[in-house]
Amino acid sequence: MTSAEPWAEAARALADKVTADAPEWHDAVSRTPRHLLVPRWWRRVPDSPVQEWELVDPSEGTPESLRAAYTDETLVTRVGPLHADHAAAGERGKGDPTSSSTLPGLVVSMAHRLDAEPGHRVLDVGTGSGYSAGLFALRLGDANVTSVDVDPYLVEAARTRLAGLGRHPRTDVVDATGDLPDTEYDRIMATVSVRPVPASWLRALRLGGRLVTTIAHTALLVVADMGADGVARGRVQPDPATFMETRREADYPPKLDGVFKAARDEDGEDVRLPGGIIPDLWQEWSLRWLYELDTPGVETRAATYPDGRRVLWLLAEDGSWARAEDGSLPVVHQSGPRRLWDDLERVRCTWEEHHRFPLYALRAELSSEGSRFLSPTGSWSFSI
Repeated sequence: MTSAEPWAEAARALADKVTADAPEWHDAVSRTPRHLLVPRWWRRVPDSPVQEWELVDPSEGTPESLRAAYTDETLVTRVGPLHADHAAAGERGKGDPTSSSTLPGLVVSMAHRLDAEPGHRVLDVGTGSGYSAGLFALRLGDANVTSVDVDPYLVEAARTRLAGLGRHPRTDVVDATGDLPDTEYDRIMATVSVRPVPASWLRALRLGGRLVTTIAHTALLVVADMGADGVARGRVQPDPATFMETRREADYPPKLDGVFKAARDEDGEDVRLPGGIIPDLWQEWSLRWLYELDTPGVETRAATYPDGRRVLWLLAEDGSWARAEDGSLPVVHQSGPRRLWDDLERVRCTWEEHHRFPLYALRAELSSEGSRFLSPTGSWSFSI
């Protein structure tokens, strides 16, 4: 491929944009034809009654379609069990995204934090389209890069497309929460979110090695370095990053619609006034993520009724639920084996007692025996 090819200008413009603070990655981004790694993708249908997606196929090669592949945006490649590669013309996808090509700016930002240098052995967790593996392979050398994904089709497609670009990193079909293809890496970067941080990653990370990952159901981006005692220590980063959770099946488990059916309108076993203002967890991200750290796996839903009344639902797989309503007569209903609203209020009160510290002040201590986040004073911790 040469600089005269139509995609080269778009790739250089993308590199100029996303590597301003990471110039060591400019060459890799400008020389990687993203459109060949992501030939088709899904685009969300606005205002669809269900989560519906339309197919984007820029194969006609027009300048406009090429530029679309070089936007600094995440391109969703798989919805539910249906990959865009396998969709018929005009077919629509339905459900949640299950694979994507992460926005290049975030990949570069994470790779910059990873501080990988030629000669470092890197594990790329979440092959996806192969874009991050391709960047690593170009800059660090094929032999130094291993990329893994749980989905056989994604691995095979990425391997084939990368080979067409002359790049041959090792690619394996692996459930990365279990055993890894090798036992010693200098750097590990994950473009999927995890909880807990897999023990296999921490056992495979060499002394002085660095790990960059995110925690499932939050946007907490963690950078940690392995110490001589087998504990990787680091911090949550100031800028958030959201990734799909690791999965073992073709799709994620269904949402808790059965629990929501009861929670939507029924009276709870426990009915009380809220202890404070009902939070908007879609705006108060820090509280939402602290609640997830403290009480993992709670599904949140919200609605605003025509009369302006806001409702927040908290749902758990064990059948626990809470419904909090504001308005002229604020009220909280709770049922099930746990009191989810009480947990949320406890987290909010504890955070206020700790002066509502920014989440990037959380310290990370990660080990194969167990991992945790610590508040700035160390007096409040979360097992992860």
